[in-house]
Amino acid sequence: MEQPTPHSPDSADTADALIAQLRECYGRVAYSTKAHEKCADIYHQRLGRLKLWQIILAAVTTGGLITTIFGEAGVATIIAAITSTILLALNTYTKEHDLGELAQKHANAASDLWDIRESYLSLLTDLVAHDADLAHIREERDRLQEALKNAYQGAPRTITKAYKLAQEALKINEELTFSDAEIDNLLPEALRKTK
Repeated sequence: MEQPTPHSPDSADTADALIAQLRECYGRVAYSTKAHEKCADIYHQRLGRLKLWQIILAAVTTGGLITTIFGEAGVATIIAAITSTILLALNTYTKEHDLGELAQKHANAASDLWDIRESYLSLLTDLVAHDADLAHIREERDRLQEALKNAYQGAPRTITKAYKLAQEALKINEELTFSDAEIDNLLPEALRKTK
């Protein structure tokens, strides 16, 4: 029995179903990629603020202790004790929660997911262009599903704030879309769509 070609009427429903599934997968991975990027940004900002506060509190504590050593005990000692206690709490927090490592894990997850997202896009392009056999598309889809499972298993959980920022970035700021003019500005003149 002859196999249906990608254009045959017998395969049209199958191709439409694959397109629908791949579009859904692409959308989910696009959101996950952006959410991990936003998580990395959030944790990186938190780490920067935390480090700044550690420096400020260490400076105030040291200043209070130096003032105490040179004879002005009283208020300086109280301030040094309070800031030292706050600094101890911050240092304990950073020992338990490595924000730099967490930011890096989210950045790595976003990078892994980016590759999978682009692979879904390429697969969709091949399918819509009738440039690939449906059996091959299914094999690639299954391979991507396994890669996606592995990427999610190794990725830290995203936070609600990051998801909301990702949603804003994708829906409102259209961070994954470009107009023809924007793309043309990035390409050499010979490759531009609008001359």
